[in-house]
Amino acid sequence: MAASKIKKGDTVVVRSGKSKGHVGTVTQVLPKDGKIVVAGANVITRHRKPSQENPQGGIERREAPMAISKVGIAVDGKPSRVRFETQDGKKVRVAVKSGEKIDG
Repeated sequence: MAASKIKKGDTVVVRSGKSKGHVGTVTQVLPKDGKIVVAGANVITRHRKPSQENPQGGIERREAPMAISKVGIAVDGKPSRVRFETQDGKKVRVAVKSGEKIDG
C-alpha cells in the first residue's frame, strides 16, 4: 500500500456503508490491510460465552475495521480527498476541496 493519507486522530466522514454520514475520530490505522477503525462507526455485536476473563459473558459491541476508501477527511463537516504538497521544504497533507492544510 502507498503512504496512508489518513492518520490516527483525524476526524473523518464515512462516505458509504451502514454508517454512511457518521463523523468520528480515527482510533486505529491498519496500513497492511488498507483499513481503519473509526470511533462509533461500523459497530458490530458479538455474543460471548462466560470465560475465566469474562465470567459474566454477555453481548459485546465494538467498532470493526472498514476500508480506508470508505472515509474522507472532514472539512467543515463534509468529506474531502487528500493530496500531498511540498510547502517550505516539508511534505504536508492538503484537502482537495478547500485547499486548506491538514497538518499543523
